[in-house]
Amino acid sequence: MKRFVKPVAFVVLLSAALMVAHHFGLSDRLLEAIPKLRELADESPFVAMAGYVVLTSFGCVVLAMPGAFFALAAGLLFEPLTGTLLCLVAATLGAVLAFLAGRYFLKDSLRPMLEKNKVLKKFLFDDVQHSGIILLMVTRLVPLFPYNLQNFAYGLTDIGLVPYTVYTFLFMAPGAAMFTLGAAGLGDAEKRQIYFFLALVLAIAVTVAGIILRKKFVRR
Repeated sequence: MKRFVKPVAFVVLLSAALMVAHHFGLSDRLLEAIPKLRELADESPFVAMAGYVVLTSFGCVVLAMPGAFFALAAGLLFEPLTGTLLCLVAATLGAVLAFLAGRYFLKDSLRPMLEKNKVLKKFLFDDVQHSGIILLMVTRLVPLFPYNLQNFAYGLTDIGLVPYTVYTFLFMAPGAAMFTLGAAGLGDAEKRQIYFFLALVLAIAVTVAGIILRKKFVRR
């Protein structure tokens, strides 16, 4: 029974957070904060950047909002390069927080169940230095599983925090840049064609990478 204390506590805390968020309409308040950050970006850009990172991390972990929304917001709020970097930092921070929560609350109770399956045991625990990186590459580039669920699930594996953080940042970069450039094109009429072209190139690259990864790793 002791093994299930942490998972029960995790479910209770997560449920309580979602109930509080729903009661106070935090998702709507977060959406309303985006235009205010646009105004703040002109007056105090560093404050706006910090606010964006905090809101994005909170939205990803607690509200389970899709990362694509925050990438689009970054493109409308900041320059494409700055927006992409901020989006990656914020999304990676949210992913790390969810990873740590999964490792602390869920690993001890769920790992024994997963290890009963020989394939999962080999892939997630026995050869994690190699397979963990492949798993990160596939799931970050190919939309197989919900992004927020992935972050908690990786906490169950033996992959280290540092490689998880680094590879999460790197493998999310193409998708974040694609959405940020697309949003930047909507907000900048002069450079719209350039931003849309670059976003299209990244979209094609991500699609091709996804097809290759599906054939080489996912089916196997």
